[in-house]
Amino acid sequence: MRLGVLDIGSNTVHLLLVDAHPGARPVDFASHKRPLQLVSFLDDGGNISEAGQQALIEFVLEAWEFAAKHQARDLLAFATSAIREATNGEEVLERVQQETTVTLTELTGAEEAVMTFSAVRRWYGWGAGTILDLDIGGGSFELAIGADELPSAAASVPLGAGRLTREWLQQDPPSARSIKELRDYIRATLAETVDELSAVGKPTVVTGTSKTFRSLARLSGAAPSGAGPFVRRELQLSDLSLWAQRLAAMTAEDRAHLPGVSQVRAPQVLAGALVAEAALEMFGEPTLQICPWALREGLILRRLDHLVAKGSVERIDDGSAVTRTDPMAG
Repeated sequence: MRLGVLDIGSNTVHLLLVDAHPGARPVDFASHKRPLQLVSFLDDGGNISEAGQQALIEFVLEAWEFAAKHQARDLLAFATSAIREATNGEEVLERVQQETTVTLTELTGAEEAVMTFSAVRRWYGWGAGTILDLDIGGGSFELAIGADELPSAAASVPLGAGRLTREWLQQDPPSARSIKELRDYIRATLAETVDELSAVGKPTVVTGTSKTFRSLARLSGAAPSGAGPFVRRELQLSDLSLWAQRLAAMTAEDRAHLPGVSQVRAPQVLAGALVAEAALEMFGEPTLQICPWALREGLILRRLDHLVAKGSVERIDDGSAVTRTDPMAG
């Protein structure tokens, strides 16, 4: 069956279609996405402006039509920190539902961490032992650790790369003082969470599951995305620290010419590097592996599990209509 996942993130809005059935890994079929930084549409009161709402509604309609055109049978639609933290977030979700018929489910930071960890566990299997997963988004940073299907501890902290860039690194390139102050802030914000997750035990595998980590690994010499998901990609703390220094001396325009760094993410890749560096140092981990699966795959796998439990996989409607499903249902 073909499933769709619509992800309203802080930097992009992304529809992923996959072909999946019980007992097999989901295989990407098609993707439709657009850079849309909803935070850039926030007014002084923290509300998403009319222009931002219109842009979001336009994309959701595009995504719905794209999913229907490619005969998706199930559509999981969710929103993360960009909507979660907007003052008028609930009103925006209601308006999207009214004008598109698509219901966007607002995920909490903890739910993001748990679902992402679940995808990582499926990718690496039980043989990976205790996994520590790190995921740097635009607005928040999710962390989770555990030895089971779901994490023993999970957390979300306000250390997204986009957020930190807006609040701390306004000069281009940033001043040495602003970088030092940001480093101190990151460590102070992470301290309690690192203690809580470290209490679970020492991980046997450390993973990174976000575009930020993929970009940083690419800068450090990892294979490009075109090499496929099965190529082993790692990020060494020593390389990361070196690149954090280099990025700090570059303008956003210069960063955009680096391998693995897009124009949209170039301004915030430095903040992402500083968060990643602090996390690895505080956990005492010199290396992490890049996992190709993350939140979207976690939600797809959860949906498949739910359908199997209900015995309804074979009863999915074969018509052209797309079923709208709460991604956290079941």
